[in-house]
Amino acid sequence: MNVIYRRKPRLSRWQIWNMSFGFLGIQFGFALQNGNVSRIFQTLGAEIDNIPILWIAAPVTGLLVQPIVGHMSDRTWNRLGRRRPYFLTGAILASLALAIITNSPTWIFATVMLWIMDASINISMEPFRAFVGDMLSSEQRTTGFAMQSFFIGVGAVIGSFLPWILAHWFNVPEVPAEGKLLPFNLKLSFYIGAAVLLLAVLWTIIRTKEYSPAELEEFEKGERIARGEPAEEITTVSATPEPDHAVTAGTIREVNFYRPGIIWLAAGLVLTFILSRVNLEKELYVVTGGIALFGLLQIIAGMLKSGGRGGNGLNSILTDLKHMPATMGQLAVVQFFTWFALFSLWIYTTSAVTSKIYGTSDTASLAYNEGANWVGVLFGVYNGFAAVVAFLLPVLAKATSRRITHAICLLVGGLSLMSITFINSPNMLILPMLGIGLAWASILSMPYAILTGSLPHNKMGIYMGIFNFFIVIPQILAASILGSMVKHLFHGNTMLALVTGGISMIIAALSVKFVNDIDDRR
Repeated sequence: MNVIYRRKPRLSRWQIWNMSFGFLGIQFGFALQNGNVSRIFQTLGAEIDNIPILWIAAPVTGLLVQPIVGHMSDRTWNRLGRRRPYFLTGAILASLALAIITNSPTWIFATVMLWIMDASINISMEPFRAFVGDMLSSEQRTTGFAMQSFFIGVGAVIGSFLPWILAHWFNVPEVPAEGKLLPFNLKLSFYIGAAVLLLAVLWTIIRTKEYSPAELEEFEKGERIARGEPAEEITTVSATPEPDHAVTAGTIREVNFYRPGIIWLAAGLVLTFILSRVNLEKELYVVTGGIALFGLLQIIAGMLKSGGRGGNGLNSILTDLKHMPATMGQLAVVQFFTWFALFSLWIYTTSAVTSKIYGTSDTASLAYNEGANWVGVLFGVYNGFAAVVAFLLPVLAKATSRRITHAICLLVGGLSLMSITFINSPNMLILPMLGIGLAWASILSMPYAILTGSLPHNKMGIYMGIFNFFIVIPQILAASILGSMVKHLFHGNTMLALVTGGISMIIAALSVKFVNDIDDRR
């Protein structure tokens, strides 16, 4: 008797729109962070050579949080669904961190807030990647990730432009007031970003409905049969979470890290907010930031211990890493060189542009702040162009392949990044940003579209989290060595760090040749 399995239904454009909309808010906050945190560090007194290592918060929290959250979300099923509980938790915490960081009195406190912000953004971001794999068939995944790229671009454009828009369109002061460390246009941008992040994620939570584990299991069988795999060779592993077991009398309860962790984190954030409104000793911010970080670490410890319902924590994650699909390992090389390049772009563009084109590194000067605001505009340009071309990439991929499309985009991006060193006019910097935008659109969609087809549905979250290793490890390496390279090898010339990034992205483009896309039938 032949058994016919259902395949995932095609979703409408508006359904894909709704399920991706939350990324607009996430990237809005991420763009404010990428374009302005180096500026905040420098303004608060951090040495330029130390800024890369301060940024290590971003990759380290991604390395820890994304696989853990992915592992947990694979085993979660409640009234909100599988991925949406994590969207909501991360959005609330990230919004609080965005609202607080511009009130940092010292670069040390700003670093603590960056850790909390990045951990929170990662809690929301990782399930969004797995969400596309859960909800869309193979034929629609490229479009789904392209839609995410579109919203990432739109959110990043607005977030990157916002400090400049507030200063030039609404006359919000762009130079710090007397006795203040940061200008009000920057602070207001972060407050707005906090609200946008939370509201956009709430839109996705309210407007989408997730498939149950049983439905996903049936859909995966249908996908495999459609690819020509013999039905008798298809085995399944139930993705249904195991029920919680009651603790009987006399049983020793395991330590519950979650509840005290949430309490400590909330207390630290509330106390920090209170301190920002009253005139007390600045050193107290380090104490309140430490309280918040302690709570966050407790929550992470709870994740490591339990790994979500029905899981066995870190051992399960390591086992999945050992048995990851071959396609993931091939893409790891591409991702490594790609994200090393991006890290150099985000860290050094402000100092390179302000020193070479605006002729100053004085963070209190009007010229520096105008240059820093212009860098925000440039970041908005490349993100905006990424949003524009996002829906052209599936067309190019259909005409060629996803691999060829990604290689072309990375090559253009690498050459564009290297070309910045030859430009002496602020307006001319827009041209290389268009090439970087093309690469960015592909980076946000093509690797995930290639990878998703090789992943089992009940491991989608954990493997998306593990895939993030190959994004954050090069950033950790870049944070560790770029400062020394700039100081000793480039003699303080941060523009050469951008050239190094361009070379790295070209290597990534060449590495795409060795990636196997199992959905590519060419």
